[in-house]
Amino acid sequence: MDRQRVVWLVNQWFEQNRRDLPWRRSTPWGVMVSEFMLQQTPVARVLGPWQEWMERWPTPDDLAAEEPGAAVAAWGRLGYPRRAQRLHRAAVAIAQEHQGQVPTTLEELRALPGVGQYTAAAILSFAHGGRAVVLDTNIRRLLARVEGGQQFPSASPTVAEWREAEAWLPEDEATAALWAASSMELGALVCTARSPRCEDCPVSELCAWRAAGYPAHEGPPRKPQAWHGTDRQCRGVILDLVRHSPDGVPVELALEAWTDRSQAERCLSGLLDDELVRRDAGLLRL
Repeated sequence: MDRQRVVWLVNQWFEQNRRDLPWRRSTPWGVMVSEFMLQQTPVARVLGPWQEWMERWPTPDDLAAEEPGAAVAAWGRLGYPRRAQRLHRAAVAIAQEHQGQVPTTLEELRALPGVGQYTAAAILSFAHGGRAVVLDTNIRRLLARVEGGQQFPSASPTVAEWREAEAWLPEDEATAALWAASSMELGALVCTARSPRCEDCPVSELCAWRAAGYPAHEGPPRKPQAWHGTDRQCRGVILDLVRHSPDGVPVELALEAWTDRSQAERCLSGLLDDELVRRDAGLLRL
């Protein structure tokens, strides 16, 4: 596999086909906000909330000056509201420990609340143009096909997969940052999970999966993530009710918003434990 040629071709493709996403023209803080919002959430759902967030809190200092409940309320229906809580905590840490500037090293980024291995690498690469292994679902699928000859990667990244991704990373910082963005974009737009557009792929002639005749996935069946009736949906219903009630919601009313009483009580307890809502004189508030 001629990795250098693949990188060059994909980077060239990206220069002509990249989406004009607003965080790509933003500050490091704007990139960081987008990375938190894009975790398990499609780009189309993030565009509006990201714009509103940046207009309200254009810097980490602006967000850090607010109460955590304001961040949770502004998160809207993006899902996984703990991300808003963690982003607020990260903003406080940036304001207090980094003079209001998003850190520029992996070590400092990893030390921020809510910032794991992937998010730190993405911020370093996309916000600062640094060299880091960015390994999201789209990149994993692209590499599995191009080099591994497999339709899909394993359910979660393995140590060997991280090493392989490291081997793909160009030594030059600017080229490495471009590769991170371009390989992710190609996976998102062309080398998709369900209907890959191989005729539009700049590296189709070098793809091991194509050369092997597109063999089907041999691993465990890929099941869509459940939503209806789950605790996550129940928590979302209760949280959304509180979010839209600035004067507070009676506890009993919040519990009645879900058909399964015991599940509602369990989910409300979790929201209180996670400090996503608070109880104040019998009322629930953010």
